[in-house]
Amino acid sequence: MRYLTFALAKGRLAKKSLEMFEKVGITCEEMKDKDTRKLIFVNEELKLKFFLAKAGDVPTYVEYGAADIGVVGKDTILEENRKLYEVLDLGFGKCRMCVCGPESARELLQHHEMIRVASKYPNIAKDYFYNKKHQTVEMIKLNGSVELAPIVNLSEVIVDIVETGSTLKENGLTVLEEICPLSARMVVNQVSMKMENERIMKLIKDLRYVTSL
Repeated sequence: MRYLTFALAKGRLAKKSLEMFEKVGITCEEMKDKDTRKLIFVNEELKLKFFLAKAGDVPTYVEYGAADIGVVGKDTILEENRKLYEVLDLGFGKCRMCVCGPESARELLQHHEMIRVASKYPNIAKDYFYNKKHQTVEMIKLNGSVELAPIVNLSEVIVDIVETGSTLKENGLTVLEEICPLSARMVVNQVSMKMENERIMKLIKDLRYVTSL
């Protein structure tokens, strides 16, 4: 039996994923060691391997078959646009992708004016403005806190993930339009889905049961 390899997005998502896997009998004790310098963790008994990766890299590992299965946020899946199967909404890490800005920018969005949009997610933002709103915008890619962009007049609006909206409020910004709901998703490599169909489908079925509880 070959190993099934999981790529988990580092941080909260990985922690939540492992808690959920434990509910269906998938454990990896090695990963609980906070001081470990290991990169790959193995459960010999179940023939499983796990590794942690930056969220943006998880879809790449899965597309190229370095991982059979990945757990990552829907935002990353949309932004990276890799060839893979999205098989399950795991139901945690819920938030929304939104267009945000000062209240005064609402009119610019309604009148389809040419505006500048700052975002860590240029592909999601472009798709939304060009294909759904049919509004021409100038995209500015940022890596740090995008809330700053409208405050210093770098852009009229931003496209970003909103959880509670408190950071926006504190900075005089608000949600102007919602693009889509987000949460953690399980993705599968297209070849693995054929080769390991039975094992993967059983895992999906077990996880689906746990998420429905």
